[in-house]
Amino acid sequence: MSTSNIATAPESVEPSVLEEKTEVGILKTPLSAPTASSTAPEKQALTADQTTKYDWLLSRVKEWTEVQSKEKSGPLTDGEKMWLTRECLLRYLRATKWHEKDAEKRLQETLAWRREYGVEELTAEHIGPENATGKQILLGYDKHCRPCHYLNPGRQNTEVSPRQVQHLVFMLERVIDLMPAQQETLSLLINFKSGKSRTNTAPGIGQGREVLSILQTHYPERLGRAMIINIPWVVNGFFKLITPFIDPLTREKLKFNEDMTQFVPKEQLWAEFPGGELQFEYDHDVYWPALQRLCAEKRAEQVQRWEAGGKQIGEKEDYLKGHDVQGVSPPPGYSTDTTQGSTAV
Repeated sequence: MSTSNIATAPESVEPSVLEEKTEVGILKTPLSAPTASSTAPEKQALTADQTTKYDWLLSRVKEWTEVQSKEKSGPLTDGEKMWLTRECLLRYLRATKWHEKDAEKRLQETLAWRREYGVEELTAEHIGPENATGKQILLGYDKHCRPCHYLNPGRQNTEVSPRQVQHLVFMLERVIDLMPAQQETLSLLINFKSGKSRTNTAPGIGQGREVLSILQTHYPERLGRAMIINIPWVVNGFFKLITPFIDPLTREKLKFNEDMTQFVPKEQLWAEFPGGELQFEYDHDVYWPALQRLCAEKRAEQVQRWEAGGKQIGEKEDYLKGHDVQGVSPPPGYSTDTTQGSTAV
């Protein structure tokens, strides 16, 4: 995220704005927190070997001052430094099975991709038309405090274009904004219920491969679970075609036509899914601005903590999200214009 173009969040947001209901109790806005009974799994402590590898990677990353890309090479920005959290580095280490040099290379590649793809430049105004029918919805949390990201292919309203993939990237960035402290993964809920105008709700193979490549390469260790219902034969065939391109560990996270209340509290599970009791209606004019306000508020709070903590590469996400009072210690003689290292990415 960029600290220079983040919208300033309101000083306070009335609960009625974030969780607006109609007179008959139908929710039209995102939920701002998990249920009180939901708990994030305890993270395993690093082994001595893992700690050594993390320390090596952190020392390397702290030397970076530039991002090298095909078209947008230049100095490492504050937003990119903030993206390089302790947990981010650990996600790439886990994704590369703790091969620290591979993790370093993949981090460099993702920083270049984020610039070239324009992740931080994607705006709600540009993406909004893609979501006019509510084909992607961020709503509620599962029992492990993962934000729930609903995909509704039957609500498809646009023809195939680069903006469709940008839409997914934009929503992934927003779901990351909504992740509470101690949780860094999401729950994906896909309902292949047929829409009013389209029966074939499967994306093309080319687009499917592009999306999978982006998810696996640039959002590693972000998928906690994927729950899928109402799979027609054509979509079932699509999954069979793309299965070879899905990482084996990712395949284990896929759940087909199961009781979703095993994983999501029924009071936060959208009633479109069996067992769900959350009455929600997508109204783009209400939901879309409410989602942007909520995410902007959470991003602004994290930026403020990151700056107060000394703008550290390797900062703790639990500190940025307000769970830990203390972040990593700022370097001696820290000032707001301090630069770190001299090695280009």
